[in-house]
Amino acid sequence: MSEEITPFRIDIPQAVLDDLHHRLDATRWPDQIPDTDWDYGVPVAYVQRLAEHWRHGYDWRGWEARLNAHPQFTTEIDGQNVHFLPVRSPREDALPLLLTHGWPGSVVEFLDVIGPLTDPPAGQQAFHLVIPSLPGFGFSGPTRERGWNRFRTAKAWAELMRRLGYDRYGTAGNDAGSMVAPEQGRIDPEHVVGVHVTQIYSFPSGDPAEFEKITPEDQEALKVLAWFRDNKMSFNILHSQQPQTLSYAITDSPAGLLGWHAQLMGEDLDPDFVLTNVMLYWLTGTATSATRFYYEDARAEAPVGPTTVPIGLAMFKGDFVSMRTFAGRDHTDIRSWHSYDEPAGHYAAHLAPEVLVQDLRDFFAGL
Repeated sequence: MSEEITPFRIDIPQAVLDDLHHRLDATRWPDQIPDTDWDYGVPVAYVQRLAEHWRHGYDWRGWEARLNAHPQFTTEIDGQNVHFLPVRSPREDALPLLLTHGWPGSVVEFLDVIGPLTDPPAGQQAFHLVIPSLPGFGFSGPTRERGWNRFRTAKAWAELMRRLGYDRYGTAGNDAGSMVAPEQGRIDPEHVVGVHVTQIYSFPSGDPAEFEKITPEDQEALKVLAWFRDNKMSFNILHSQQPQTLSYAITDSPAGLLGWHAQLMGEDLDPDFVLTNVMLYWLTGTATSATRFYYEDARAEAPVGPTTVPIGLAMFKGDFVSMRTFAGRDHTDIRSWHSYDEPAGHYAAHLAPEVLVQDLRDFFAGL
């Protein structure tokens, strides 16, 4: 197996952008019952506004330059291409930190925290960052074989950090990254000093003894979880069961991809952030391979027992509500548990970067 690390630069041909514009111009829009807003799913008017901006106001070349302002490389791990941004701190005492995004996000999630994390004020924890694209996502994709779930990804990330020469490092994540990061600590505890996440996905097991320990905060979190299950889980079920069936709509139609991703990005995010994340799927043809992550994860054999590496949570209002009772069952060394009223939603690194950055600094400085 080659361990070669190859410099990479994003350079999308103009013909690809022209094709995107032609497809947007030719969009065949669906109907919608009047005055239904989000009742049936993402509203036509909302996607049309985003598509209009995508076609006539959005500047991909500007975002391409912003991404290219950071070093980028690719390397092959376990038969899969892996794209990543390694951004070193000017500080000698910086701790290496790997940041993992989720779906429908991308490495774009972390652009606003790169500067503050790598070059903080004096006295604050600094980091050498490694920001990979998940296997099958963006410039890491598409995947070419079965099995790329959270556990295989965690092993690949451990290999990536070894290949980069980092013997002691932290790992952090959001969304799918919050599933990968704890597993990275589990399989590489000799090198991972701590795990930081924005969600801890621990759920009731059905054991009556567990329910006797439920706190009022847990009860409220279960209500939020029940609402999400009843109103927003369709994407998870479809990705987990029939990603190929969905693939034709989101691979052929940019409006279809935009509508599918908009269901979980929503109106609290600025259009350029939404569109740049969508672009990384469209331009790389990875809309389908990214959804396969759910299929593979649903069929993966999970390890038995809790994690033991120190873990910290930064939970934000409007996002998944983690439950301490069940998290303590799955993770034996919870070092910090912070719930912020900042209405950052699911993309804290973009919507509340200062808050998330400080939580990361404090957590890893305390280890």
